[in-house]
Amino acid sequence: MEKNYGFNDYKFFIEMSELAFRHKSYDLSLGLPDFEIDPRLRYFLKESADMISHSYESLSGNSLLIENIIRFNLNRKHSLALKYEEVNIVPCSTFGLYTSLKSILNIGDEVIVIQPSYYTYAPSIVLNDGVPVYYDLDNNFKIDWEKLKQCISVKTKAIIVNSPQNPTGKTWSKEDWDQLYELIKHQEIYLISEEVYDIYHYDNAEHYSAFLHPELRKKTFCIFSFGKMFHATGWKVSYILASEDLLENFRNHQQYISYSSNSPCQYAIAKYLDVFDPAENQKIMQNKRNIFNELIRSTPLIVEEVSQAGFFQIVNFRNITKTMTDVEFSKWLTVEKKVSCLPLSAFYNSKTDSDHIRFSFAKKDEVIIDALEYLKKNL
Repeated sequence: MEKNYGFNDYKFFIEMSELAFRHKSYDLSLGLPDFEIDPRLRYFLKESADMISHSYESLSGNSLLIENIIRFNLNRKHSLALKYEEVNIVPCSTFGLYTSLKSILNIGDEVIVIQPSYYTYAPSIVLNDGVPVYYDLDNNFKIDWEKLKQCISVKTKAIIVNSPQNPTGKTWSKEDWDQLYELIKHQEIYLISEEVYDIYHYDNAEHYSAFLHPELRKKTFCIFSFGKMFHATGWKVSYILASEDLLENFRNHQQYISYSSNSPCQYAIAKYLDVFDPAENQKIMQNKRNIFNELIRSTPLIVEEVSQAGFFQIVNFRNITKTMTDVEFSKWLTVEKKVSCLPLSAFYNSKTDSDHIRFSFAKKDEVIIDALEYLKKNL
């Protein structure tokens, strides 16, 4: 039986985390960082209590934050020059995704979802009267452009891309965006590019945003997350980039859903961007990835490709069992071997099994070490 467009997926994600809690297992299932934020963020949030009016911000967001986002993107290796009118602050990346779709979809419009994908994509499409069309990546998780082309029809209104991708850790290059543009340049097809792990590229790689493509930029919503950037997910402040025309329509819908985002947090983030060095956070997370991948070599679990970016590592478990589904194996690992993960099939609409599971390494170093040492002794 097919899943109900992913509406039940989040319940499963939570069930796995609760299963880990009940069985006192090491929880590497969800991408929820369990380590402290930069103390300077706390300081600026406290400062904001005395420095702001505590009224609604504008639809577009705190002006100082927008200006500092522009400066932040201009100073990156792949420098991105932005106009003030191309930036909009939103409560979270899921809001950015939902409202972007709301602003472009008509009833029956199709939206291509590249799988494996995060569980919010399909429900956001369906809630906006659209129809998800699924393109499943092969086992190497690389785009087959001819297969993707076959998913495009006269009803296609948008494509959702996640780079760096959750759960695979794959990233899109300039050449990938060029290839995508060649597929859609003759149709009115929009791009929603979720780039929430943008600063977390490893091994000297750099993020290449869809918004750098001069033609795609005209019909793209790029979504970013300060919660992911600062591992402060509870702050619920993100931002999107889009053309002035697209953002005008976006705000027409935004005003009826949330209007604006958390004012004190916007001020604190604006101040923090003045001192923030993304290379420091990238180095911390790359070290966690390296610890994970070094220790997992001592287990029967196989890493076929080390994660290029993001918070997650895909692992093949078929050395251990040929008969369990990935769901059964994930539950067995959580309950019997005391380390929690997620089955890769949870990131597909209708797939019920795969050879892979996903671990999060966005955890304290000691949690990663203790979890994998336990697996080394008990698998």
